[in-house]
Amino acid sequence: MNILFLTYGNISDINEHSIYCDLLREFIRNGHKVHTVSAGDHKNVKSEKYMQVFVDMNIARCSSNLFKKGLSALSTESRFANAVKKYYHDVEFDLVLYTTPPITLFSAVRYVKKRDNAFSYLMLKDIFPQNAVDIGMMSTTGAKGFIYRLFKDKEKKLYEVSDIIGCMSRANAEYIIEHEPKVSPQKVEICPNSIEIADKSIGYDKRCAVRNKYGIPSDKTVFVYGGNLGKPQGIPFIIECLEKCSDISDAFFLIVGGGTEYHLLDEYAEKSRQANFRLMKSLPKEDYDTMVAACDVGLIFLDHRFTIPNFPSRLLSYMQAKLPVLAATDPNTDIGIVIFDGGFGRWCESNDADRFADIVREFLQCDISSLNTMKENGFKYLEDHYSSEQVYKTIVSHMQ
Repeated sequence: MNILFLTYGNISDINEHSIYCDLLREFIRNGHKVHTVSAGDHKNVKSEKYMQVFVDMNIARCSSNLFKKGLSALSTESRFANAVKKYYHDVEFDLVLYTTPPITLFSAVRYVKKRDNAFSYLMLKDIFPQNAVDIGMMSTTGAKGFIYRLFKDKEKKLYEVSDIIGCMSRANAEYIIEHEPKVSPQKVEICPNSIEIADKSIGYDKRCAVRNKYGIPSDKTVFVYGGNLGKPQGIPFIIECLEKCSDISDAFFLIVGGGTEYHLLDEYAEKSRQANFRLMKSLPKEDYDTMVAACDVGLIFLDHRFTIPNFPSRLLSYMQAKLPVLAATDPNTDIGIVIFDGGFGRWCESNDADRFADIVREFLQCDISSLNTMKENGFKYLEDHYSSEQVYKTIVSHMQ
């Protein structure tokens, strides 16, 4: 089959390890030809099984303001369809894959479906614009209501043009079925975040070396968060949790990342001088993965105001490193249920810092056997549910 993958993300190297590159390589391994259109300013890449086209999206990618980024995406929507027409005019596609965010790929998807009678598969990673409304970045009324309705119309059109909508979790799928009555339940299925399975845990000697390299205490239980530090993560609550845990001397909190709200944590670190907390800027992926593997517990945070069920992909990096997980989220996502039922971590709501601190103490009291069980449970759950091979099979089953 000829596969077209559309994303506003920047895929500069198909050999990178990410939820999208891992899946695309699975298609290639199974004999399909993959063509992509993504954001960037690199030269086109061509090979027997893979071709890459980049669309100039610098304004949308660089803007940290959701409103400006949204308008940017709207203004560049036609560029994706034009890129397909220009670079892939002689390729007949069997399958077009695309992701949210954003929701402004409708024109390109519609064009390929009409031209090639291609099957369209949406991998739903973000429910926008409702997520922006939840955390106060957009409104359904007033002047901002016009922008909301504009994006809502785009969202509905994207769902309509999609033959299948693959959702990250059961709660995600149920949300779409309940809140989008025009979407047939038959076109909604679970298609989770996925990766190539690899055991990225490390041994004692390397663990000590990595901790020494980054100045991480070797005699403490290290709770690590890595990833975006923006409004969706609820940074004020993270700070509240850090304050509640400031007197837990056997615990150490390491936060690594960047984003629009990074400065809040930076200011807190400077002001509090909290001894068991360290903030670090983002690291290259390989270095980050090794550092995570040298820690003890992975952290996930989501703003409590979310009404949509998010499912952060950073969970997979913790599972690969065989880390138990502590998630503090809104009650609408089912990531806490997955973690608890899978036997590889704990969950609390992200408006209860006292409970968060209690769970930290519970981890500190766990014996080695219990921790090892959680580590193995998490990796086994990863193998059983989140492999790119399984997601590949889910998608191509519709083509048979």
